Amino acid sequence: MSARIPTLDITRFDTDREAFVAELGAAYREWGFAGIRNHGIPQARIDAAYDVFKRFFALPDDAKTRYHLPGSGGARGYTAFGVETAKDSKHFDLKEFWHIGREIPDDSKYRDVMPPNLWPDEVPGFREHGYGLYEALDQLGSRVLSALALHIGLPETYFTDKTDSGNSILRPIHYPPITADDIPNVRAGAHEDINLITLLVGASAAGLEVRSKQGEWVPFTSDADTIVVNIGDMLQRLTNHVYPSTTHRVTNPPGEQARQPRYSVPFFLHPNPDFLIDVLPSTITPENPTRYPEPITAQGYLEERLREIKLK
Repeated sequence: MSARIPTLDITRFDTDREAFVAELGAAYREWGFAGIRNHGIPQARIDAAYDVFKRFFALPDDAKTRYHLPGSGGARGYTAFGVETAKDSKHFDLKEFWHIGREIPDDSKYRDVMPPNLWPDEVPGFREHGYGLYEALDQLGSRVLSALALHIGLPETYFTDKTDSGNSILRPIHYPPITADDIPNVRAGAHEDINLITLLVGASAAGLEVRSKQGEWVPFTSDADTIVVNIGDMLQRLTNHVYPSTTHRVTNPPGEQARQPRYSVPFFLHPNPDFLIDVLPSTITPENPTRYPEPITAQGYLEERLREIKLK
């Protein structure tokens, strides 16, 4: 793993809080990325989720496309290979994926923008293991946000009531084997994430690269027990770019490695749909004047961005 993008032990948030918050904040100011280890999510839970996700992607195409919801922007269920395209990219990404969202009651005020989940009948345990991982990552993401809040002078609980009904998404991804050497597409084109933070489970396969402030592409292949957590555009906007949403991509591996499938599972942690993304006063200084004089709701921002990446 690159020594330049730090990996930190999140148990220090309980045992050595001030130092941990300072180190985590410094990592995000510089990179927008950090590895989190000793995160408390059992490997057996992660492995069980990966198993059901792989079994779904192994189904015939006609079985998978039964779970595609046209006109939904891919908010729930299946999105086929060759759809999502990174902003400003000429070529679609080489991937297919599934979306699991938050389970909320039908009478929730957010039901119109947070539809019910779909669950594939063909894969026993998909709901149990998929949503179990969703909940575990949701809790871990809340701990990371608590530390980041402290780092910029906010109460530890600042994000709690702003994300408790967040429109967060767990996205199991399958990158199929690449069978030609001269394709212009990559597995995931250079992009920034839309949400507050992203937690990536299973970045132990090579391919993830992060662009440094100097413009250099830095590989970030984590240890198996590490979850990679990066800043998204919503948190960048909220913090007036104190925390940068860093460009990253998933490259195609060389030679025979490209003939192997790749799987990854990011969790995109979002605020509640009606949360107003308005630059935090504590992040505005004479050297860093506000970049966003007009606030926008999380849902409004999400819809704007989904149109740009051809999911809406």
